Amino acid sequence: MANQYCTFRLGGHLFGVPVETVQEVLRQQELTKVPLSSPEVRGLINLRGQIVVTVDLRCRIGLPERAADTPVTNVVVRTSEGATSLLVDEIGDVLEPDLDRFEAPPETVPARVRDLVVRVCKLDHDLMLVLDTDKAVAVDGAASAA
Repeated sequence: MANQYCTFRLGGHLFGVPVETVQEVLRQQELTKVPLSSPEVRGLINLRGQIVVTVDLRCRIGLPERAADTPVTNVVVRTSEGATSLLVDEIGDVLEPDLDRFEAPPETVPARVRDLVVRVCKLDHDLMLVLDTDKAVAVDGAASAA
């Protein structure tokens, strides 16, 4: 199995998800709000007839909200619950780092983030946090929203 990661940025941090979990990457989509949903659930998008819950990863990991006029990118990932869109600041490259660069998340990573990160990868000029997509999309009200 290839060791490739689709990367994206959130608040200056580099995150990665396994390429095989990514369904597609989209520019900002029109969202339909979901009344009484948790704050992380920004709404629903219609993806060619498929209703997809959109989770704001900034909110999910406790980063400050982005400015209202800041463009976002939707990374649609396949999880055990089906397709879910992750709102991210910007999309990065697909990376294929050597396996010896990976290790467990250090204690310095905040607990809220460490709960969603399975491992970290030391790159030449950055640290990639590898996101567990199933945990990242598991927010209260997300499953019932769809």
